[in-house]
Amino acid sequence: MPRSIELNAQTLGEMCLGYLAEHPAQLAEFMGLTGYSPAALRQVAGTRELDGGLIDYFAQNEALLLALCANNTFRPDDFMRVWAKLNPSD
Repeated sequence: MPRSIELNAQTLGEMCLGYLAEHPAQLAEFMGLTGYSPAALRQVAGTRELDGGLIDYFAQNEALLLALCANNTFRPDDFMRVWAKLNPSD
């Protein structure tokens, strides 16, 4: 059963990148959408910029979001709280 946990953008970004690394087709799609080459992706790994982009990518793809949450046993609401902090509404 998913548990409620406190996530931050860095931890969530690492989880997202790890998930994509295990799913090459999804990684290729992410790289195609963002324009990152493998070398460029390695250079920005662990940066706020990449973490934010990864979180946005997962937030826009419900199937990926749900798979990430299920694999890491946390709730989608916890993911979306982090996303909301990165994208505050005015």
